[in-house]
Amino acid sequence: MPDITTLHNLYVNDSNGLLTTITAIYDRIEGKDFNPVWISIIPREKAIARVKQLSLITIEERVKLPLYGIPFAVKDNIDVATLPTTAGCPAFACGPVAENAPLVEKLEQAGAILIGKTNMDQFATGLVGTRSPYGACASVFNTNYISGGSSSGSAVAVASGLVTFSLGTDTAGSGRIPAMFNNIIGLKPTRGLLSARGVVPACRSLDCVSIFAETASDAAIILSVTRGFDEFDPYSRIPSDSSGASPWIIAPTFRIGIPTVVTREFFGDIHNPVLFQKAINVISHDLNGELIEFDLTPFLNVASLLYKGPWVAERYAAVGNFVDQHLTEIDPTVRTIITKAKDYTAVDTFNAIYELERLKKKTNKLWEMFDVMLVPTAPRAFTFDEIGAAPIEYNSQLGYYTNFVNLLDLAAIAIPAGIRPDGLPFSVTLISHAFTDTALLILGDRIHRSLATNIGGSSRSLADTPKLLSMDNCNMPSNCFLIAVVGAHLSGQPLNYQLTERKARLIRTCHTNQEYRLYALKDCVPAKPGLLHVKNSEGRGIELEIWAVSADKIASFIAMIPSPLSIGNIHLDDGQIVKGFLVEPSAVNDAQDITHFGGWRSYLNSTKASS
Repeated sequence: MPDITTLHNLYVNDSNGLLTTITAIYDRIEGKDFNPVWISIIPREKAIARVKQLSLITIEERVKLPLYGIPFAVKDNIDVATLPTTAGCPAFACGPVAENAPLVEKLEQAGAILIGKTNMDQFATGLVGTRSPYGACASVFNTNYISGGSSSGSAVAVASGLVTFSLGTDTAGSGRIPAMFNNIIGLKPTRGLLSARGVVPACRSLDCVSIFAETASDAAIILSVTRGFDEFDPYSRIPSDSSGASPWIIAPTFRIGIPTVVTREFFGDIHNPVLFQKAINVISHDLNGELIEFDLTPFLNVASLLYKGPWVAERYAAVGNFVDQHLTEIDPTVRTIITKAKDYTAVDTFNAIYELERLKKKTNKLWEMFDVMLVPTAPRAFTFDEIGAAPIEYNSQLGYYTNFVNLLDLAAIAIPAGIRPDGLPFSVTLISHAFTDTALLILGDRIHRSLATNIGGSSRSLADTPKLLSMDNCNMPSNCFLIAVVGAHLSGQPLNYQLTERKARLIRTCHTNQEYRLYALKDCVPAKPGLLHVKNSEGRGIELEIWAVSADKIASFIAMIPSPLSIGNIHLDDGQIVKGFLVEPSAVNDAQDITHFGGWRSYLNSTKASS
């Protein structure tokens, strides 16, 4: 299925394009055995009625509908009006539900067309995609291999071209593992960024709705439509102005943490380590990533709490009573995991919470070293026979790089990273702090285009799809502040630490336009210049640096600025206007005009040479 932009162009140029697209989807579904992908389908006639409704909207009005005519699917633990919600267990459904989950409502209001609800590991318990009475979905690359779960059908629906995007859920990695095994983007948003109301929970305090798409650009559009506070969802969150500040996304370099070789694990696979190293090399050499090796062990210790600790009891809180009353209708592995919750006490829970907080201190210390983490999405792929022989052991191995993410309140995106010699796909995952979702999508798009060629399981070229943002036109995230410095705050100068200790990042070196003069101020310790705007001046552009500072750090930085310096608008030689250091006009009366040096560094170098 084409990406959002391609479909929109088709609909503009072909008046029958929307009807043809939706009809072709239903023809494919009815003409081939796609049953393992779907649990329930929107009736064809209802979808066609939706097409006719959308077709009445003028081309000019369509710009208000960012998902106009875009087909999508949702995992069957997400409510859709008129369809049952089974969560992968037929007996769980109590007939058609009355209302859409808020996310489904938002997508339809944005013009999207729902095709159906997809298969899943029962009660979202598993990373394999085989624990369903509706059948097991396979990887679109090899039917002997699992699709990954629990959002199996949602990933396969996108990778096989049945829909443009889909919704899944992610507690332990269910929005990322299926993305790897089907060569698509899997965005695991920050917990609480998307409403989880109308979703059957697995672990309510950890769950989030995930997004599957062919490209990061499409995922970004879907995220922009679905994100937002839901006052009726207890875990919905409103990010602060500085939440997820990501100045590194527009800096010339970014610090990327990679696990040390001894803490990388592929469980005997020989191809994935090679592709992971290739990804590291490309990110370092082609994308200017600064590699920082770190010990993954504290993160692995966090991960072990998810299934070997009392968080399993939260699954029982969600569906335990139902499971107890319908034991014969529950997948044996799912039943074993959920009923294990009875082994834990309230004391165990508090002790685990204490241990998690202790481990957070260790992981937070590691995060000071890098901006974003890069890991394999999964260590290896498994065949159906292998999973059947050791369902819990191999499920645990799949979560090696995923299980810690939600416990630590991190955001993540799985990115296709090449095809193995045996034809199976490989994937890497970017992980960073809560609310860095947009920055991860931007970087993820660059990595995707550097490592992959085709989209999903198709022969369509990734290069033919729109880039999310390029390095040259990337807009500054709203939670950061650009500031220009001209003197003692420049790189290598005595006050530069005031920026770096606030984790500000150097963006670029540039010049003012010609209407500025630079003065060496008297009686300043350390020595400082003063930049003054002089209208119609015939000076030369003054060198300065642009730094990005997190919004929550800028006030404390500005508070340290002494008189006669201040912050004002500075006009650059390329026409851009930024905030930066200026001087009060009265302060230059007895100051030396050093404009002809073109910048503070040149002036300092000249004084050193003369001495």
